[in-house]
Amino acid sequence: DDFSAVSEFHIGGRKATIDLGNMAQLSAGDKVLDVGSGLGGPARTLVEKFAVRVEGIDLTHEFCLVANELTRITGFSDRAVFSQGNALSLTGDSDHYDVVWTQQSCMNIEDKRRMLSEAYRVLKPSGTFIFQEVFAGDREGTIRLPVPWARKSEMSFLWPAEAIRNSILEAGFIEDIWKNVTTQYLEEYRVTAEKTRDSMQSSTLGVHLLLGNEAKLMRKNVVDNLSKGLISVYQGVFKK
Repeated sequence: DDFSAVSEFHIGGRKATIDLGNMAQLSAGDKVLDVGSGLGGPARTLVEKFAVRVEGIDLTHEFCLVANELTRITGFSDRAVFSQGNALSLTGDSDHYDVVWTQQSCMNIEDKRRMLSEAYRVLKPSGTFIFQEVFAGDREGTIRLPVPWARKSEMSFLWPAEAIRNSILEAGFIEDIWKNVTTQYLEEYRVTAEKTRDSMQSSTLGVHLLLGNEAKLMRKNVVDNLSKGLISVYQGVFKK
């Protein structure tokens, strides 16, 4: 995906998406629901690398419009489509998807139990729930803001990792993989943060086009928060 610099700006980038796909053991033809699909970068990577079909939903209508256009340009529009939707009230039928996928899209969701309940509902029996998400870290303290998902504290809802893990199990899922990847991706993300441009005037395609003049500061704050143990990054694979 030539647009991955702007559409896969999560921690670990495109490599993390591929790592997750391998962890989930995706199969050609799997029907994937990408919750919080943004500009569609991960979805296009999954289509390209694993030959799956993806439906992406995002609260932001404009993101869906751009995602569909980028997907058309890259030639994947027959296998990935994006529409406005709410993780707390999924429109899909019950027992419909092989995979529900979230990649750093739940930090702004306060009612995580309802989100998990909806993910469980739309998954087929034996379906896979897979995620990479930012959680609270092991150390207490206030995270440094702004960050890519929140400019103000009232926009960020980071739960402790074990609280999330317990909620996933309480929703009915069976744990397959639970992995702290903070250290794995920290140094790589540190380099990415240092290269991030601030200027909206830059002609280079990058995350500054989405995050604006605070893009570099946001990424530096993520590195600082990770380094101090105030936030953590986990990947997980759970079965219905």
